[in-house]
Amino acid sequence: MAIDASRQQQLEKQAGLALIASATVALIAANSPLAEAYQHLLHIKVGPVMPRYGQFDLHLWIADALMAVFFLLVGLEVKREWLEGRLSSPAERRLPIIAAVAGMAVPALIYIVVVGGDPELGHGWAIPAATDIAFAIGVLAILGRQAPPMIKLLLVTIAIVDDIGAVLIIALFYTAELDVAALAGALVLTGAMAALGQFGVRRLWPYLVGFVLLWLLVLASGVHATIAGVLAAMTVPLGKDEPYSPLRHLEHKIHPWVMFGVVPLFGFASAGVALTGGIDAILAPLPLGILLGLFVGKQLGIFTAVWLTVKVGLAKRPPGTRWRQIYGASLLCGIGFTMSLFIGALAFPGNQQLIDQAKIGVLAGSLLSAIVGYLFLRFTKAVEGSQIYAEEAGHLFGADEPGRPR
Repeated sequence: MAIDASRQQQLEKQAGLALIASATVALIAANSPLAEAYQHLLHIKVGPVMPRYGQFDLHLWIADALMAVFFLLVGLEVKREWLEGRLSSPAERRLPIIAAVAGMAVPALIYIVVVGGDPELGHGWAIPAATDIAFAIGVLAILGRQAPPMIKLLLVTIAIVDDIGAVLIIALFYTAELDVAALAGALVLTGAMAALGQFGVRRLWPYLVGFVLLWLLVLASGVHATIAGVLAAMTVPLGKDEPYSPLRHLEHKIHPWVMFGVVPLFGFASAGVALTGGIDAILAPLPLGILLGLFVGKQLGIFTAVWLTVKVGLAKRPPGTRWRQIYGASLLCGIGFTMSLFIGALAFPGNQQLIDQAKIGVLAGSLLSAIVGYLFLRFTKAVEGSQIYAEEAGHLFGADEPGRPR
């Protein structure tokens, strides 16, 4: 049974609002008499003692375990899109890849210029490079018909490529001292899981068991444990041209749990920061670099890249769109939130002051991008007859494929 597009759009709107609500609750708690209770809750010790990390607290379980499930979903989406979706041919990949790379590089450069030569702050260069797909699509869903289907398609495709870049950044630049034996075990297990698909294993439970074991090995290796989600996703068979697709089935099953559970929980655990110091707190180099990277760097990098790519003939402008609408989508790509907060915690391990400053920059830059992007698209007239492209872009909301949610 195909997923109704309007129903899926409503779910995405609700997911975006749930993320906003959870972050708002965290901010209120961190700036009220509940601040001490909020911090105490996040640092409650739960579960067994883990090698290298000791006993996890609640925040670590959310950031290192639940977010691995988030990255599992990201990996499933990326694999599906790469093999049979919006990134399945060189022509389809060209525009979003160029735009996403520019949309990561320019914010990073702006951040580096703002923080100057401070080597400690330099570790945060990747914080403004990320885009929060749930938050951005939530804003588009609130806009309704003011956001043409092809604009949503462009934004999601750029965000998918952005996710690939963020995963590579985390794996390459935010990895602790490696345990070679554990890393080798993780790679062997990944190979074994991939072999299951080659031998025709289509039941999901072996891959899920493998995912848990892979998470433990990656956790012990020193590579951030969430990368286990991406590695596991790459081994789940798509089942192309088969009546049953394990990948699409798993994606369909975990999507609501991730969007209405994991992501809001992470927002609640990560967005709580005491807003003290007034305007001076935002104008400090670290938060200012992140704010300008997200709000200025994202729109500048993505829109310029799209414009140049179209003008030189490497790709075509998405049909049924205006340049103003593409610019509005570029603004929304400045909503970094989930991934930016995640990278911020990795960039400054053990330095809560810098992590809090990074949170202020992420929240300010994401909020400014969301508000300005919303208003810009809200008052931009749609192209006459742009609804004719709705069917072409309908698969953005899973309307044309059973079990294919966004």
